Formats: sequence, structure tokens, C-alpha cells
Amino acid sequence: MPNPVLVSKDQIQNSIAYISKELKKLSQNIHANPELNFQEKKAVQFQKQILENHDFSFENPFGGLETAFKASYSNSKSKDTLKIAFLSEYDALPELGHACGHNLIATSSVGAAIGLSEVLKDFYNEIPFEVSVIGTPGEEGGGGKVHLLEEGGFDDINFALMIHPGNKNMVGRGGLACTQVDVEAFGKKAHSAAPCYGVNALSAIINVFNELDVLKGSIKDSNKINGIITDGGTASNIIPDYAKAAFTVRAKTKEDLTFLLEKFKKITDGASALTDAEIKCEHDLIYEERYPNKSMGELFKTNMEILGEEVNYPDSDEILGSSDIGNVSREIPTIHPYIKITDPPIGGHTRDFEKVSGEEIAESKAIKAAMALAMTGLDIVTSESNQHNIREEFSNTVKSSSS
Repeated sequence: MPNPVLVSKDQIQNSIAYISKELKKLSQNIHANPELNFQEKKAVQFQKQILENHDFSFENPFGGLETAFKASYSNSKSKDTLKIAFLSEYDALPELGHACGHNLIATSSVGAAIGLSEVLKDFYNEIPFEVSVIGTPGEEGGGGKVHLLEEGGFDDINFALMIHPGNKNMVGRGGLACTQVDVEAFGKKAHSAAPCYGVNALSAIINVFNELDVLKGSIKDSNKINGIITDGGTASNIIPDYAKAAFTVRAKTKEDLTFLLEKFKKITDGASALTDAEIKCEHDLIYEERYPNKSMGELFKTNMEILGEEVNYPDSDEILGSSDIGNVSREIPTIHPYIKITDPPIGGHTRDFEKVSGEEIAESKAIKAAMALAMTGLDIVTSESNQHNIREEFSNTVKSSSS
């Protein structure tokens, strides 16, 4: 007798293949209409149309954000209902459009939710379940997921899944905690022939850079501080009364990042005391480090391999970025695997990656990822053992490290 879960996975593949034209159109529409963070109104409507066509209820705005949404299909209102969310991203980059491939993220999550819901309602309706797509705007610096967490948008979700396009198939890649720090210096203008009558705001900013270079020699290799001067004055013969710099600060953990921010504040206070400039130092919201759930990642890896894709773990020297998915991963079991859309490899946030993310090969990979995500969702819903393993790992690794 055939394994019912394996038969159901075949059904998932068939269901998603059947709507592949709709999914590819969704990807094309989002790619052709790039919208910056918290302005993604068209992208929301494109997703709304296909999800409502497949019997999902649609809530928008959601969690206090105009371009966030939650689309759900459920067979139960019981408190024991198992709730799986596929997370969608769809904001673009300034000047580069979808050079991070968020059109593909949205496509895979929408496809996964539809594929999983079709199989669950046809073959597993005795299991109380809810399948949802949570639309998370503003990942590129806006921290949409952070805002949604603060507003309770993930409070009743048991498991969160999404993919990200890249140049290799990979599970288990972590991420660094990160924030942006803005530093403003306020001084006093003077003629450059008589600088003693002024207070040089630019000198204060340069002093901050110099002291940060000293700090870099005494911090962990995983901690990174990089910055640029965004305003250094108006003319070389005028002592500037205003200067500004922006910094990206990364650390292995949120706790390490908090330590760096405390050091940062001491440096700006010192620069103020030395130069007599008033310095204002503020950091943005924090993207926390990422905890990919290995138990759930292994399920995804197996399902991608069923679909003919080789999937590996990151190299030991893998360069790590940052994303607001880290904040979600500290609250609920989460995966954020990568799917290969380029060969040869092309770096993200480039015009070449923007071009590739709109091509048919990338769309096909996103649809295959949708299948693997939905199959992973099925593995979770239909197996109490898988649920236990995922939750136990989360409790032992994430919650214990946060306590």
C-alpha cells in the first residue's frame, strides 16, 4: 500500500504545477512594478487576487501596516488548530528594482500556501489546520516583520517558512544582528581663515570614524561597523556647522549588538567633548540574528531532493547578511532556505541579479521551491513526531540562548 504522505506530495506537485501560469504571472507583475518599502500597494493586490481566487480570506491592512496582509485558509477555529504561515516579501530596492528577487519569494509562498491547502482540505480535513500567507513589507531596511511581531501578527503562528533566491541551494544559513546608526554633529560656522571662531562639525564626525577604527581592533571578527559621511559641509572655505554620517552595525547576536551600540555612544560622547560639537546618535530598529530550525530545514532539504535539486549546508566561512526574518526566528520555529536561480553565480543587490530574477528559469525555480515548502508543511501537519522535534530543537537552541 503506497505511503499516503508520499501520494499527497505528488498531489501537491500536481496542484502547484496546475496553477504555474498564475504563479509566473504573479512573479512577472511584481517584478515589472517595483515598489519601495511600505509602498507595495500593487504587489499586495496582485497577491490578493490569486489567493482569493483559491478561497483564502484576505486581511489588509494587517498588524498596523498598510501594505502588510494575512491570507488564510482554515478548517477549524479550535484552539488546537495547527497554524503554518508562509512568509511573503515583495518590496524592491531603490534604483535597482527587484535585485533581491522578492518577486520570487512572494510567488513561492503564495504557491506553497495554495498547494498545501488543496491537499489538506481534500485528504486531511480531520486535522484542525490553518494555512496562511503573511505578507511582510519593507524587509529592505523597513523591518516589516519587526513591526508585525510587535503588533501580535505572529502570536498564533506555530511554524514559519519562506525561501530566498540566491546562487546556490542551501539550508541552515544564519544571519547577523544588525541596525543602522545615524550620527549628526552640530557646530558653528566660521571662515576657514579663522577656524578658531567656529566649531567644526565635520571634525567631530571624522573623530567618530577614527575612534571606531580603534574599536574595530578589539572586537570579534563577526562584529562589523561600516559607515559613510552623507553630509560634510557646503564649501571648503567654510567651517561646517553641520555634518552627518550613517553606519551599518552588525554583530553575531542581539546582545553583542547592544554592547557595540553602547561603545558607539561612548565614542560619540567623547567626540563631542573633544570638539565641542553637539552630537546626536540614534539607531534604527534592530534586525536580530537568525536561528534556522535544522529539523524543519532537513525536511525542506529532503523535499527539494525529491524534486531533483541538490541542497547543501553553508560553508564554514559563509558570509552572513541580515534580515528581519531573524526576529521571527527568535519567536517561533522558522526556516529561510536559499534556492539557486543563477548559474554562474551572480551577487544579489545588483542589476544582473535584478535581470535574472525576472527570467523564466527563476520563475520555474520559485515554483519548485513552492512545492518543497508545501511538502514540508505537509510533513509538519501530518506528523506529531516532526512537530515535537522542531519544537524541542527550538526550545533547546533559541529559547535557551535568549533566556
